[in-house]
Amino acid sequence: MATITDNTVPATGRSTTDEMIAFAVMAVLLIAVPFTAIYPYFVMQALCFALFACAFNLLIGYSGLLSFGHAMFLGTAGYVTAHALKVWGVSPELGIVAGVVAAAALSVVTGLIAIRRQGIYFAMITLALSQLLYFVYLQTPFTHGEDGIQGIPQGYLFGTFNLVKPMVLYYVILVGFLGGFLLIHRTINSPFGEVLKAIRENEQRAISLGYKTDRYKLLAYIISGTLAGFAGSLKVFVAQNASLTDVHWSMSGEIVLMTLVGGLGTLFGPVVGAFVVIGMQQYLADFGQWVTVIQGAIFVICVLTFRRGLIGQIDDYVRRSF
Repeated sequence: MATITDNTVPATGRSTTDEMIAFAVMAVLLIAVPFTAIYPYFVMQALCFALFACAFNLLIGYSGLLSFGHAMFLGTAGYVTAHALKVWGVSPELGIVAGVVAAAALSVVTGLIAIRRQGIYFAMITLALSQLLYFVYLQTPFTHGEDGIQGIPQGYLFGTFNLVKPMVLYYVILVGFLGGFLLIHRTINSPFGEVLKAIRENEQRAISLGYKTDRYKLLAYIISGTLAGFAGSLKVFVAQNASLTDVHWSMSGEIVLMTLVGGLGTLFGPVVGAFVVIGMQQYLADFGQWVTVIQGAIFVICVLTFRRGLIGQIDDYVRRSF
């Protein structure tokens, strides 16, 4: 099989080293959060959405597939984990596994349906599937409809870590986020990731070189959906509820916003975008419905001023300077 060289930019040793240095700095800053004046609940919520945004970015930023229905993985994993914890009474780790497995299964089924189409058709199919699931969950008894699943017990992770304690819960969420982030980093910088970038740039050329592009895109879709489900399972322990909000199409739109604001196709962009958007929701809550208007205005400004997103623009400036 031929090797793709023209249309991809392989990760060099220097760029990988820079990414790992940036990762170490990010990890140190996040580890120090409980010892600062920053509200831990806000950071935990932002970390869950940051992982969700990173999973979404793996699909659109590196595979070129725009999904308008990614919230179905977040919400499905959340519902399954919440039900397993509250009704089945399983331990937290088994609840997370159940949610992730459900998201993975859903990504396989929906991926086999959607991956046969490209561009706007792919986006519309994912949106339609997501909305179909939304109405299913609205009527399904185990989700409790519009009330959602409330008062979810947090329990002891591995029988040792008491998730009721805010600091313990924070570090569990942080470890989950960092683990998911490293998995995405490894995927992007692997031969599989290079093929994904080649498909994004010129799919027909990748096909001519012998790559079965549909299989690569389907696997990327499954990985992205599974990680989005993992984010949804973690979010259950932070919010202690699972609701229809996490399955609604507006959640998929929100994650697109986070990714674009931070920087599409960049490793750290979705993380920054998630913290920006969740930060606005947290600290501008006093403005009520005007928060949406403010978010829209900031989004327009970012698109016009930072067309590559915040991190993308910074990265471009650094490359031009050095």
